[in-house]
Amino acid sequence: MISVLIVNWNTRELLGACLESLRRFPGTEKIEIIVVDNASDDNTPVFVQDQFPEVTLIVSPKNLGYAAGNNAAFAAATGDLLLTLNPDTEVYEDTLTKAAEKLRSLEGYGALGAKQIHPDEGIQRSVRGFPTLMGIVGDITGLNDSYRLPNFDYEKEQDAPQPMGTFILFKREALEAVGDPKAPFDENFPIFFNEVDLLYRLHKKGWNCRYDPAVRILHHGGMSTRQVRKSMIWESHRSLSRYLHKHQPAWWLPLIDGLIWLGALVRARGFDDGFRS
Repeated sequence: MISVLIVNWNTRELLGACLESLRRFPGTEKIEIIVVDNASDDNTPVFVQDQFPEVTLIVSPKNLGYAAGNNAAFAAATGDLLLTLNPDTEVYEDTLTKAAEKLRSLEGYGALGAKQIHPDEGIQRSVRGFPTLMGIVGDITGLNDSYRLPNFDYEKEQDAPQPMGTFILFKREALEAVGDPKAPFDENFPIFFNEVDLLYRLHKKGWNCRYDPAVRILHHGGMSTRQVRKSMIWESHRSLSRYLHKHQPAWWLPLIDGLIWLGALVRARGFDDGFRS
């Protein structure tokens, strides 16, 4: 069975389209859909209860953030395959069937990413490498492309270190290899880099991630985070710093931190405290 896990914050209409696509195209396997609403003020809980009674709805009295919200969904899930899916997406007729068939067929793989298609039919660049010293410095200087992977071929099935968390299908047995499958996300990464951290931990245990262009989703893109864009820029840079401190502690980290915060200042065009749980 596939457990579809969706964390929502103030994207009621897009969530409705997402749930409608899952209703229309459930695939060939049994699915359960779990929506965690992070204290939306757009009447999302009533909307879901009225329009999608088949959905398991978890209503949080406060905004838990993405990682804790997903952990709440993981805790309620019963499937052997678990899909983190953003509410600003829609699945196609064969999305879930192909995703499940592909991941089940892959020995030693714990996760699967999908081709993400914009509403204008453009392909979203949604796969990156794991952040490293050389990757971050190379990204800043343009001398190394191991982080953003500009040459990644989105028409070719291949290994993908870290696809965007918009759509990632996990094997429960893989999650069990790195901790508690009912709370696999590190909540020290409340919004960003939680899936990167999880995928890296899986990778270190020998569970890699695969990208399959035959698995497709429609992705409207960043509809929750753009509501508080400046804060999210700062949070993304802060989470990158936390990731490096967790997985690559070294003497040079203060220098990289300085570059990361400078990048946040430039991108946000000013200081912001960022997300605080």
